[in-house]
Amino acid sequence: MNKKQILKKSFLGLLGLLFSSVLWAHGGAAGTDTDQCKFELEPDHWIHYTAYQSNSYPGDEFCGSLPDVDAMTQLVFDYQDVKYRNMAVEFEVTKEPEGTRVFFQDAKKHKSGTVVLTLPNGVPEPGKYLIHITLHKPDGGRLDAHMSFRAGTGAPTSTTNLIMYIVALLAGLYIFYLSNEGFKKKVDAYFKDATSLK
Repeated sequence: MNKKQILKKSFLGLLGLLFSSVLWAHGGAAGTDTDQCKFELEPDHWIHYTAYQSNSYPGDEFCGSLPDVDAMTQLVFDYQDVKYRNMAVEFEVTKEPEGTRVFFQDAKKHKSGTVVLTLPNGVPEPGKYLIHITLHKPDGGRLDAHMSFRAGTGAPTSTTNLIMYIVALLAGLYIFYLSNEGFKKKVDAYFKDATSLK
């Protein structure tokens, strides 16, 4: 393999590393489902959940941990099965362990498959909360699902992104080291001098 092919493949690999965080966001590779932001309604039937606090953190998505309290919060639910779109759905958010209700929406149908709940003042205090979803079946039955989250955890840390960028930078420097003879000689000389000082 010549130098040009090595550089091309290395560059493509580096691009893959940079953009793979999008794939990590909700589950990763096929066959491995690690999505923590969903409710199981029945075996293999799910509702996906995402939370936003766009006034404080524009563009950031949250799931099990909301950074702020007393901040406008939107909870977005997406049905992953069309059959649930004909069912009326009821939503409730309670403070745990007390069970105090902080939000409630009566059962109604959402034909688009996406429900956006807006809590104008978010949740009132730090701690654990529980989202209750109840789907009312046409035959009179009900499906109940629950998911907990914590609020007031502070600003989210993006250590995963930082690590990813550091790895990408190191990979880029290594590719440059391999492809540029002058740079390689300087680096080798530096390490030779550094090891001779010991």
